[in-house]
Amino acid sequence: MHLEEFAEGDSLLHRIDPRVKFVCLMPFIGVVAVRDSIKVGISALVFSVVLLLIAKVDLKKAFRRLLVVNLFVVLLWFFLPFTEEGPKVFGVGPLEVTSTGLVHTLVITLKTNSIVIATVAILGTSQIFSLTHALRHLRVPEKLVMLFFFFYRYITVMHEEYSRMRRAMKVRGFLPRTDIHTYRTVAYLVGMLLVRSYDRAERVYQAMLCRGFNGRFPLYRHFRLRGKDLVFAVIIYGFTFFLIF
Repeated sequence: MHLEEFAEGDSLLHRIDPRVKFVCLMPFIGVVAVRDSIKVGISALVFSVVLLLIAKVDLKKAFRRLLVVNLFVVLLWFFLPFTEEGPKVFGVGPLEVTSTGLVHTLVITLKTNSIVIATVAILGTSQIFSLTHALRHLRVPEKLVMLFFFFYRYITVMHEEYSRMRRAMKVRGFLPRTDIHTYRTVAYLVGMLLVRSYDRAERVYQAMLCRGFNGRFPLYRHFRLRGKDLVFAVIIYGFTFFLIF
């Protein structure tokens, strides 16, 4: 599990100041989320896809991220078109599909994918440490920033330990079934995961202390606003205002 898989690259978006990314992305997400229009949804989706192409990320990995999100969106298509009041389009047994429900579901689908794609293209192209550094510059409370960083860091640690133990179980010929042996083995897996994750967390903490951590991370490189950052901000804000009007 590599949560920074899109941060490895050298595209234009990879080199944009993370502070500018946050300041530009938040209004864009807010406008897209609030505006209830197919035109806005399509425009935002096209713009987000263009950003994704500019970012030059692995499209297969990005598509897998979208697939997970759209598994929840698909559920809306089974319920929302039948529950919204409006002109009937067609019927499925005693249920009626309304045009209002279809339009509403389509708008939600477009907006959801637009926001996710834009987030991957803009924030996903920065390393987690750069993002937390940018949040501090933007005056986000330090405790929230540290909580966000350590949550990310230890989720990764736990997943690495889980993957290692799963591989060890497969090497020993373990095949999951619906029996007591499988349930007992899974319980042992969860218990050992907690123990090993705690040990790994202690080693990570000791490594942080060796690198000068004393409640704050020492920084050797600070952000510097450049011309391309301002151009990026003008483009994003210009398109955001276009969506409003």
